[in-house]
Amino acid sequence: MTDFNALLDSLSKIARDAGSAILTVYERDDLGVETKDDKSPITEADKAAHDIIVAGLETLTPEIPVYSEESGGIDYATRKDWPRFWLVDPLDGTKEFIKRNGEFTVNIALIEGDTPVLGVVYVPVTGVLYLGGRGVGAFKEENGERSAIQCRERTTPVVMVASRSHGGEAVEKLETFIREEVGEVERTSMGSSLKLCLVAEGKADLYPRLAPTSEWDTAAAHAVVSAAGGVVVNTAFQPLVYNKPDILNPHFLVLGQAVDSWRFIAPALE
Repeated sequence: MTDFNALLDSLSKIARDAGSAILTVYERDDLGVETKDDKSPITEADKAAHDIIVAGLETLTPEIPVYSEESGGIDYATRKDWPRFWLVDPLDGTKEFIKRNGEFTVNIALIEGDTPVLGVVYVPVTGVLYLGGRGVGAFKEENGERSAIQCRERTTPVVMVASRSHGGEAVEKLETFIREEVGEVERTSMGSSLKLCLVAEGKADLYPRLAPTSEWDTAAAHAVVSAAGGVVVNTAFQPLVYNKPDILNPHFLVLGQAVDSWRFIAPALE
């Protein structure tokens, strides 16, 4: 049986090493921005973090394949039979990185079957690390101290976290619906996988993602949310799954409480 506690410690070091490489680029005037085939940006920091993480994981667990956003794409025929694999976003929030607002992360997740079971999310600018896994709980490391985190019970006002760059009318519709059904709603915006982490640490109740994302954007923080007692589901309230033929996620919800307590919002998601 895999020792998830030991793995988390090793992953934390790999993520911090990648974060250091990211900050080296971040502190320069020239971020080395290029455009990928899908028109999304990539920087020298993405590439440097990718190299560090892949090398670290291949040394740590040579028997487990690694699939990174910057791997150049791995065909589903190759990965469909993987019983477990590392799913990595070396720099989640590249647009936030380019804007220099600090809201970007290093994401490393272990997928078993179609489910994230272990994850670390590192914030290079603040040095904050979120980590968690099946059977070991969820934690936040800050200023050299690790403390347990968990999702909270929903109260009023409902705290909803949303993307800085995506969402638009669909999120506005949902916010209005919740306000009419249960009362006051507070909304905060943030970049990258930090939105999921806010739910995991009990600072938000709901993160609706009603715009495109890819599996590597969410997997690590998904594992942390699950370990903290929350759930990540599609808009039909079914679990969000991974290692699909299409790496894109459907629209989804990150919930700090049980699914049944949120089914009332279904009409707003149609």
